[in-house]
Amino acid sequence: MMPFILRRDAFGKLICEIDGQVHEGVVPVRAFPIAAPEEGIALVGAEGHELVWLERLEEVSLDAQQLIREELASREFLPEISRIKHVSAFATPSTWQVATDRGDATLILKGEEDIRRIGDVSLLIADAHGVQYLIRDLHKLDKPSRKMLDRFL
Repeated sequence: MMPFILRRDAFGKLICEIDGQVHEGVVPVRAFPIAAPEEGIALVGAEGHELVWLERLEEVSLDAQQLIREELASREFLPEISRIKHVSAFATPSTWQVATDRGDATLILKGEEDIRRIGDVSLLIADAHGVQYLIRDLHKLDKPSRKMLDRFL
C-alpha cells in the first residue's frame, strides 16, 4: 500500500495526498459491501481512477478509518433487519413490519424473488420502493421472525 494522508476540506469532501500530489473529491468504494465490509476498499479520485487499494481497513490510521467509515455511511443506506414484527399475508405481495438498526420500518415484498441469499446465512430483501434491507445472519433472528421468514424461503 502506498502511503497517503486523508482529510476533509472546508466543504466536507475527502482529500487524499499521495507523494505530495493532492486529489480532491475522493470517494471510498467497497469491493464486497456485505460479505466483507472491512476488506477490499478502494479510494477513487474524482475522475474515477483508483488512487489507493486497502486490503483491510485496519491497515490505515484510526483517523483515516473514521473518515472512510463516515463517508461510506453517508452514501450507503442498507438498513439491517433485527426482527420481523408482523407480515400481512404469507402470499405476495405482502406488507412487513420490521425492526432495523435504523428504527422500525414497513416494507412491501412484491414476490419471493425479491429475497436473495448472500452466502450461507445472509439475505438481501428488496422492497417495492427499491430500498434494500439486509438480514446479516439468519441464525441470529428470534424464533418468531425466523418462522415468518421461512414461509417465503
